[in-house]
Formats: sequence, structure tokens, C-alpha cells
Amino acid sequence: MRSSWGITAGALLALALGSALARAQDNPWEVRLRVLYLDPANQSDPVPLLKAPRNAIHINGRWLPDLDIEYRFTPYWSSELLLTYPQSETVTIKRSALGGPTRIGTFHQLPPTLLLQYSFYPEDRFQPYVGVGVNVTILSDVHLSVPGVGPLQLDRTSVGPAAQAGFDFRLTGNWYFNADIKWAMIRSEVTYGGARISKVRIDPLLFGLGVGYRFGGE
Repeated sequence: MRSSWGITAGALLALALGSALARAQDNPWEVRLRVLYLDPANQSDPVPLLKAPRNAIHINGRWLPDLDIEYRFTPYWSSELLLTYPQSETVTIKRSALGGPTRIGTFHQLPPTLLLQYSFYPEDRFQPYVGVGVNVTILSDVHLSVPGVGPLQLDRTSVGPAAQAGFDFRLTGNWYFNADIKWAMIRSEVTYGGARISKVRIDPLLFGLGVGYRFGGE
């Protein structure tokens, strides 16, 4: 008797998983175009060399475009890849021996982010989700220099966790409105003449709005 119940339960589980995978394969891909606002945490260690206090190093907030690609393994689970092109950031020291706000230069950052996402109500019109993953930020074109001191350098790569929460809202057919918020750990050491003088924690919040298209059947 227990054996027959086990076979029946196994068969029902297999059917349920097969049905879920079939529904996911109807719409495995979604592409979103969004605009994001990057709001950096702007936390940094003091810089004794410049008599700059804690959190004096600031990176500008900015709007940036986002291409987002999602692949659904099942109706509930998916992976999401966030892509953009290298973004130019301006660095300012708010208070130091140099006086008031002093712009010390720019750098570029490329922050691709890969997340594993869970959707709570994938069959409904309103589809909230959460996700966790990893951010890899590549820094390039670093042009930082302090007047009277000389050039500064940054680490070229930052790897850290990322998280998100948001929702898709079906507009019509395969088109969706999307809004979400992401957080990523992005950090870099500031060096002068090869010696570390500060650590910058950018750790931005990314507020996004856009539209998505889900391929396959409606």
C-alpha cells in the first residue's frame, strides 16, 4: 500500500514539474529596457594625507540606460542579467585641506550584474519578485589627481553581492511595465604612490523603471 502511494505521489510530482517546465518554456526569455538612477552610498575612510574626514569622497548620482535579459527556468525561478555601457563618474572631495568641494577627476565603471530571481505570482497580471546574485564592476579610464599632491589610483575590479525587489505588470499581450530597486556592493581602495590612503564604498541603490517584452505565447 505504501509503495503504491509512493508511486502515485512520485507520478503527481513528475507531472507537476513537467507542467511547470512546459509553461516556463512557452515564455523562457524576457527583455527589458529601463532607465536607472544610481544613488551611491558615498562612504569612505578618512584621508589623513588630505585632512579629509570620513565620508568626504563623493561620487555623483546619475541616470543610466539598462538592458535587462531574463531567462525563466520555471514559472517561479529565473535568472536576470543587467547590462549597460561604461558609465563616467565624477569624484569630488567635499571637505579637506584643499577647502570646500574639490573635483579631483573621473573614472568609468562597467557594472554587469547576474541575479537569481523568484516570482511570487507568475500567472497573475501583477508579478512581484525578489532576487540575489553577484555584481562585477570593472573600473577603467581612471583620471584622478589632487592639486599639489599628484595622481591617485583605484582598484580596477570589484566583486560583491547584489539583491533586488520589484515587479512586472502585464500591460497587454507580451508587454510588461517593470519597476524595481537593486543594491550592489561596489568597493575600491584609493592609492597614492602605491600606498593605500582610503577605501571607498560606493554600494549604490539602483532605482529602475521600464518596459519588458516576454517572448513566446501570451
